[in-house]
Amino acid sequence: MVLRIYNTLTRQKEEFKPLRDGEVRMYVCGPTVYDYPHLGHARTYIAFDVIRRYLEHKGYTVLMVMNFTDIDDKIIRRAKETGEDPRELAEKFIKIFLEDMQALKVKPADIYPRVTEHINEIIKFIEKLREKGYAYEGSDGVYFEVQKFKDYGKLSGIKVEELRKGARVEPGEGKKNPEDFALWKKAKPGEPKWESPWGEGRPGWHIECSVMSSKYLGESFDIHGGGNDLIFPHHENEIAQSEACFGHEWVRYWLHTGFVMVKGEKMSKSLGNFVTVRELLQRYSPEVIRFFVLQKHYRSPLDYTEEGLQHAKNNLERLYNTLENIRVAMEKAEISYTWGEKEFEAYEAVRDGRRKFYEAMDDDFNTAEALRAVFEVANAINKYLTETERPKESILRKAWEFFKIVSEIFGIFEDYFKEEKKGEEEELIRLLIEVRAQLRKEKRYDLADKIRDELKRLGIQLEDKGEETIWKRIKV
Repeated sequence: MVLRIYNTLTRQKEEFKPLRDGEVRMYVCGPTVYDYPHLGHARTYIAFDVIRRYLEHKGYTVLMVMNFTDIDDKIIRRAKETGEDPRELAEKFIKIFLEDMQALKVKPADIYPRVTEHINEIIKFIEKLREKGYAYEGSDGVYFEVQKFKDYGKLSGIKVEELRKGARVEPGEGKKNPEDFALWKKAKPGEPKWESPWGEGRPGWHIECSVMSSKYLGESFDIHGGGNDLIFPHHENEIAQSEACFGHEWVRYWLHTGFVMVKGEKMSKSLGNFVTVRELLQRYSPEVIRFFVLQKHYRSPLDYTEEGLQHAKNNLERLYNTLENIRVAMEKAEISYTWGEKEFEAYEAVRDGRRKFYEAMDDDFNTAEALRAVFEVANAINKYLTETERPKESILRKAWEFFKIVSEIFGIFEDYFKEEKKGEEEELIRLLIEVRAQLRKEKRYDLADKIRDELKRLGIQLEDKGEETIWKRIKV
């Protein structure tokens, strides 16, 4: 099966061919750390987490870098509002971001470079651009001269002439042309600053990612990703300055996530229509949030509604119920050397579901389509268990292994499949079931009911079937 990826640069799906055999080098633009992460951020980082997990599942070694923009106009502005030191403010929100991503089961990047730790490399990069004639010093900083880079606009489709229409150089700005962008900003009073050949100041936003990605991934690498809103100007400017500096193609595949929408508008801090990850985690489990995100293709807009999250919760519960049905059935399933018609029917459903799952993921990481395949398998197995008195262990095992693959790639059911923890938990539940059975024999129904009710509160449901009691996990 061939993996095909939609490349924003070429506006088409392409066969994925990394620059080095067996390795994928990947950079995802990280947050500007001045506030709490919201669902829009979570959507992007969950999407790239699943992309990374799938690449690793396919056998690639993935080197993933994600930056922190820890000095920026927004950070300086927020620090002035709160009376905090900009560095301390950034440090606080880096910690919060990492905690939120861990809560959402997003695997950590291998390297988290920060702008403030790469000032020397940024200065050297800017000097190289000046030597090559792409950058010039103005009264208030150093600028990249856009018209000198002939391919400008190849990612976004924007033309330099369009940027100039109605635009002008504001008084006090030291740039030659309206479209030129800052590489280095000269210090204003009270702002954080560093020494440079152009006086004290700090880096512009776009130069940071070019420098940090290239330092750790090389002058050419495989995947650069981020939200749709970064295509222009951020990623367009990154391409211009990087390819001007290196003289060759910089990134092979550009991937961008769609917006999270609230009543037809993009979720954003500026519009104030956002919901933070922390707020969501008070109402929903991390897996429900992941599931909600994965129900849509990563490039599509995602409508945020409480109904949508509740729907995701209900669907996830259906899958957990299937897993519980399989687990309970496996305890008494028989190992058989013969299959009947129902076994072949169930087997073909698992086989076809697995094929469709991989086909969907190989088609530009189409998680929405892949989930349809997961539900097809779940429905077929539930039907098999309903219609079969003595289910075959081999059929259930195949379904179980399929759900483990889904767990590994989608970051759901992970705790469910952790055997060590589960073994001890199951022993304790069985002990409580035995104690409850004894209490019922002694007609001490109040205590027996208390055990049943308390277990249900903890997410374990007991079902009495004649003399036997089975248990299922019910909480998502």
